[in-house]
Amino acid sequence: MKRGAAILFVILAMGCAFSGQENDEQGPSNPKAQKTYKEALELIHQRMKPAALDAFKKADKQDDGKCVACQRRMLRYGVDLQDWKAAEQGAEELIAEAEPGKQLALAHYELGVVLLDEGIQKRKDEIFEHAHQEFGKALEAAAKFPSALYCDGRALALLKQDDAAKARFQQFVALDPAGSPDRQRALRYIAQPDLVRARLAPPFAVTTLDGQRISLDDLQGKVVLLDFWATWCAPCRAALPHVQQIVKKFQGRPFVVLSVSVDSDQNKWRDFVTKNEMTWPQYFDGGFNGQIAQLFEVHAIPHTFTIDSDGVLQDEQIGDESIEGKLKKLIKRAEEMQATS
Repeated sequence: MKRGAAILFVILAMGCAFSGQENDEQGPSNPKAQKTYKEALELIHQRMKPAALDAFKKADKQDDGKCVACQRRMLRYGVDLQDWKAAEQGAEELIAEAEPGKQLALAHYELGVVLLDEGIQKRKDEIFEHAHQEFGKALEAAAKFPSALYCDGRALALLKQDDAAKARFQQFVALDPAGSPDRQRALRYIAQPDLVRARLAPPFAVTTLDGQRISLDDLQGKVVLLDFWATWCAPCRAALPHVQQIVKKFQGRPFVVLSVSVDSDQNKWRDFVTKNEMTWPQYFDGGFNGQIAQLFEVHAIPHTFTIDSDGVLQDEQIGDESIEGKLKKLIKRAEEMQATS
């Protein structure tokens, strides 16, 4: 698996995300930059991200480094493409142009998120330290900034400064609403800071077709098979008997299948689920732009994720490949842990 006075502080994918304000920002003022910027947007529409990123950088330069919309896209697509130099440049220019207060806090926070992602990819403590410094600056500018508290906790835990990390997560818990997936995850991090250093699946909560609210962290102690599919997907329909077999085989054991539909027609999805007796938890995500599909970066189906009883991602498969052997081992381990707890 392989972001203005009004600011939306968001917590997504593992608690650290960009503000997603690109559509709210004006483009460049320079006529040449406007043309280049428009070309960059068209390249994004054509799914040509590397070329689009170069065009956004060019438009920003043509606009004398004043194009906030360009900078936000440099930041976003720089991270997507792991072009850390472009992402950091965009974030640093946002800091330079930001007004004191919440706008400056958001700019420092977004640079911190870039550095956190870069540090995880490169496994370098000095990058985590820089991220920690940026989150600290964000909190100096806006003390009650939940996302910055959460992400700084992650940076500190990755630096193995567990006591300081716990303190940040405790501050976050005091601000975040009870019952939110991120609050549940933060409570787990307070109890076990070493989980930050594991590849935990991102926290989420959904309401299934039968009205059941399922939170990933509520499923702690159970193995979870997250199954992305759609009614229009022929390989998904072909794989359905296999999924039904898995549900039946491990029934009554510490195991849950959650099927996430990327259909766009909710009525068609409901009818298909009923007709095919898909009795396990079902969730309608509304397409590849749905919340859960984006969280897990799903672009092709069928696509499954196997998550162990601690919430750690253990396996990812595209297509209907055999996963039963892996599930059997993880479920047996979950049962052994239940027996000793």
